[in-house]
Amino acid sequence: MNTGHKLKHLYKKIQLLVLSEWMTFVISTAGSAIYTIGVLGFTLPYHFPDTGVMGIAVILKYTIGLSPALLTLVANTGLIAWGRRELPKRFVTWTVYNVVLISFLLEALSWIRFPHVSDMFLVAIAGGIIKGVGLGMIFRTGACSGGLDIVVAVLRKRFGIEVGKYSFYINIFILAASVGTVGLENMLFGVVSSYVLGQTMDNVISSFDRRRLVFIITANTDAIIEYISNELHRGTTVLYGHGGFSGEKRSTIMSLLTPRQTMELKRYLAKNHPRSFMVITDASEVLGTGFKHWKSV
Repeated sequence: MNTGHKLKHLYKKIQLLVLSEWMTFVISTAGSAIYTIGVLGFTLPYHFPDTGVMGIAVILKYTIGLSPALLTLVANTGLIAWGRRELPKRFVTWTVYNVVLISFLLEALSWIRFPHVSDMFLVAIAGGIIKGVGLGMIFRTGACSGGLDIVVAVLRKRFGIEVGKYSFYINIFILAASVGTVGLENMLFGVVSSYVLGQTMDNVISSFDRRRLVFIITANTDAIIEYISNELHRGTTVLYGHGGFSGEKRSTIMSLLTPRQTMELKRYLAKNHPRSFMVITDASEVLGTGFKHWKSV
């Protein structure tokens, strides 16, 4: 097969991937663009440090003027080549797309002059939020933006250990190493921004899957199940047991609801079945029919 046929075959495979996962394409593109804006608008102009491969790239930008787009592309290419055999093809494919797009946007959007903000603390907060939203959107697609996330994924699969704390230490080392370049004050702003980024990213990842896990102990099982099914359009599971003190047989209804549906169910129970016992807890992620699809994992 000559080069022309190989390229045509590769183009068809990419086209099929985009068509079959068009939502992943949209979210990844938007997330990469938002993250890039966070770097160009709220990190580089204020001489702030960053974490991961981008952190190394911005230090070299400040010291020798090396383009962050070039360094992130080269470094991530090496990391992907190192870890591709350990990682799922889908993860690698979309990560490559994100890496290339972010590197391209870092160069293509570098001419934009963002409005200047005089309060550095607000800049750190805003930068962390913007970059956190972008990375959170990327992670929700089941891929990443490259860098240390590739290392973490490979080591987790290869050795079966959680290495998140090690990436934390590496990022702290990168931030500390930036002191000589950006100064102590800017380094501390970078720490604040990185913390806000992590919190924002976690919230973006979990917010769309967050549900309320509801348990209802009641003598009116059928009526409550009918309400949940017909009015809230949610499924239920009935657990059978007995009271530890009374010894009476009791049914426990379990259901996963949105916060709004939970409030409606509380009002219904208060009005119609006030002797029911209800327990509500947060479910940060729900996988399966009617919720997040297994293919997204």
